Amino acid sequence: MHASRNLRETPSQTAGPYVHIGLAPGAAGLGFSWREVGSEIAGPGAAGERIRIEGQVLDGLGAPVTDALLEIWQANAAGIYAHPEDPRQGGVEPDFMGWGRAATDFETGLFAIETVKPGAVIGQGDAPMAPHLTIWLVARGINMGLHTRLYFADEQAANATDPVLARVPPERRETLIAARPDAAALYRFDIRLQGEDETVFFDI
Repeated sequence: MHASRNLRETPSQTAGPYVHIGLAPGAAGLGFSWREVGSEIAGPGAAGERIRIEGQVLDGLGAPVTDALLEIWQANAAGIYAHPEDPRQGGVEPDFMGWGRAATDFETGLFAIETVKPGAVIGQGDAPMAPHLTIWLVARGINMGLHTRLYFADEQAANATDPVLARVPPERRETLIAARPDAAALYRFDIRLQGEDETVFFDI
């Protein structure tokens, strides 16, 4: 019998501590001397309004998930992606990465994203999309990463015509909206994995 026929499938595992060790070593307590990849979406030279987004990832019982990892993609303040497929990529500032990572705190479950507020972008069929962040999330108990979006509460006019939000049932759109409680450049966005007010996730 060929040796390969004797091999058995290895046990499966959801995302665990190795995700942080490999992708967010600083959060895992590994004191590397170099700057962590994905720690800065928009450097000091990036144009636009500086904003901070705070929130928690919550499980079906409303308890914070303390080992989640988020990856974030966004356009710059002019609505341009730092990606070769964006024909306007040459207009992106060198200090704007457009991509980053944020880990939830191992005790409180809080995450924070420091960036610039993105501009509106052009989607398929030249349809304008409201300013937003794209988020990919992994954590314990999740076999495959979850995709969602974050829109901004103070972009009501743009949100009303966004083609993606238009496909979400009206009663569930609020799960994708980050609140801005006052004039400060601070938004609140919680991600609920299950249960009441479960965040809308997209099949990408």
